Amino acid sequence: MQIIIFDDAQQVAANAAEWVAELINKKSNPVLGLATGSTPISLYQQLVNKYQANQLSFKNTTSFNLDEYLGINASNEQSYRHFMNENLFDHVDIDKNRTFLPTCNQGENPRAQGLAYEEKIKQAGGVDLQILGIGANGHIGFNEPTSSLASRTRIKTLTKQTLTDNSRLFKQDEFQPTLAMTMGIATILDARYVLLMATGEKKSQAVKDMIAGPLSAMCPASALQMHENTIVLLDKAAASKLEEQEYYQWANDQNIKINQKFGLYHNY
Repeated sequence: MQIIIFDDAQQVAANAAEWVAELINKKSNPVLGLATGSTPISLYQQLVNKYQANQLSFKNTTSFNLDEYLGINASNEQSYRHFMNENLFDHVDIDKNRTFLPTCNQGENPRAQGLAYEEKIKQAGGVDLQILGIGANGHIGFNEPTSSLASRTRIKTLTKQTLTDNSRLFKQDEFQPTLAMTMGIATILDARYVLLMATGEKKSQAVKDMIAGPLSAMCPASALQMHENTIVLLDKAAASKLEEQEYYQWANDQNIKINQKFGLYHNY
């Protein structure tokens, strides 16, 4: 893992935008894996700003989202399709016919839908850069604790902690789904690069478990220890429980020199 610690959340978003922008500008047909939740919103705003400044075009970009609530209509304000439209897709030149989410409508077989989503990713050439957040319980996507590290896109039951954490997004009398379709951990690990953003003290224990803890299904994000191109962007609050911060800073200083010479993506 490459661990990069910034002073605040805005710097995390700005650096994440540089990673996304360089990929899009470097590759003729980039494939992005996208995340929802509060953490990526600032990243998407940064990308919209770059597009509006004519520094970036999404015209040839394909995207696959990590997850979507089960049986929710795309027009529903709580759907992740609505979230992506509102925060990114409606404000850039991406072809929405090339933006995919792991949907499963009423009456559809979740297993069949999961297999179909995996096939779409394969047909697109695989994900070049997967954007991730991390839950306070260590989940990535909706891969909750005890998720198989070999899992693929499938249906998951959300934990009470995740439901509680997400309840702030729902009105008091509004239905909150307890089931969701999500990329599996193995699906995430197939991405060529993984970029995880975490901000705030609430995420600090999960960040520590992901980076310094054992590889464990109880902290699904710890599976990223097995990925050769994982970049973790943290603010000081999210990094507050890490013990090797001096080394991470030293290592990042050396990586900056390499990146200045070869670019952020050494494999392209």
